[in-house]
Amino acid sequence: MQSWPDVAVPTVPGEGPALRLYDTADRAVRPVTPGSTATMYVCGITPYDATHLGHAATYLTFDLVQRVWRDAGHDVHYVQNVTDVDDPLFERAARDGEDWQSLGQRETDLFRSDMTALRVLPPRDYIGAVESVAEVVDLVEKLLASGAAYTVDDADYPDVYFRADATEQFGYESGYDRDTMARFFAERGGDPDRAGKRDPLDALIWKAARPGEPSWPSPMGPGRPGWHIECAAIALNRIGSGFDVQGGGSDLIFPHHEFSAAHAESLTGADRFARHYVHTGMIGLDGEKMSKSLGNLVLVSKLTAAGVDPGAIRLGLYAGHYRQDRTWDDATLAAAQQRLEAWKAAAALKSAQSAEDTVARVRQHLADDLDTPKALDALDAWARDAVTIGGSDTAAPGLIADTVDALLGVRLR
Repeated sequence: MQSWPDVAVPTVPGEGPALRLYDTADRAVRPVTPGSTATMYVCGITPYDATHLGHAATYLTFDLVQRVWRDAGHDVHYVQNVTDVDDPLFERAARDGEDWQSLGQRETDLFRSDMTALRVLPPRDYIGAVESVAEVVDLVEKLLASGAAYTVDDADYPDVYFRADATEQFGYESGYDRDTMARFFAERGGDPDRAGKRDPLDALIWKAARPGEPSWPSPMGPGRPGWHIECAAIALNRIGSGFDVQGGGSDLIFPHHEFSAAHAESLTGADRFARHYVHTGMIGLDGEKMSKSLGNLVLVSKLTAAGVDPGAIRLGLYAGHYRQDRTWDDATLAAAQQRLEAWKAAAALKSAQSAEDTVARVRQHLADDLDTPKALDALDAWARDAVTIGGSDTAAPGLIADTVDALLGVRLR
């Protein structure tokens, strides 16, 4: 699957501290220690509706990670999937009387357009579930052979399930107790009441063909991939086990990320699928969680079509810390637009205050678990002084503009 176009990133002189991120499994902020090539897997969209600001917040967070790594001199191997075969896609297509493949392609194209508008650095590998079916089949076969998976006794629909107890460390990533797991499993795509399962928490990895649904041939019979194993297969076959960061929204912690990690760990014998598990907070609209089911979405495409500068969208989402659940409203956008205009005005001056200390502070704050609110404050202070005090450093506006572009993805010129 084709990704979106790459973005030219300015080079900023000097370097900042090493990146530290909150790890969900360890419940602590700790250093990220990649080699010369930093590796990251971020779960992509299920393309049955347009990109809203909750999506944007997640992908902008990991865009920041990639930008900080690049600023530190790392090559980055970033992988993202597209779940272009799944129940929500079929349900929306059936509701609207549309072919599921056409729907998925249209919404994936829109997502790419939104990421391009927001100047998000693209993944090196952008992989759809449909194109990775053979990889999933191979992984399911191996899990069955090892005893980590089993086929339910159902003559009509012999689905294949992964045993939740297949790894001793299952549950380490989320840290949830059994009751919390059961609640989230039922709410987030699980099927605890499926007859024939050995444990209500066992996760579907191969769904036998149903009437009216797409299927692919396999040694397990015709069917299609489960959700969690899709990401395990795609990541293992491109960046392997023990990659630096697995990322996504906080609603993916369980069951999705817990199970995708367990699938891979049971196959490789590794203690951890990823060295860091990083999750973003939810975005609400006027105080209520933004979601497709509630219909209270603010769409990136509608904002940009209305003439909103994509940089203002970035700054509005950066105003809160990435791990916090936070709200978007008209005041958030207005404040972001005002901030962007103030920065642009300061960056257009012929002379301004020295910028090296500000650049150092921005780097320091971003390295400290992506503390964007403090990074924005540092740039606000420089812009105020540039306009009200002035100075003799004619290179400062260009350095600030390059820093904001390279590290925050916002264009001032």
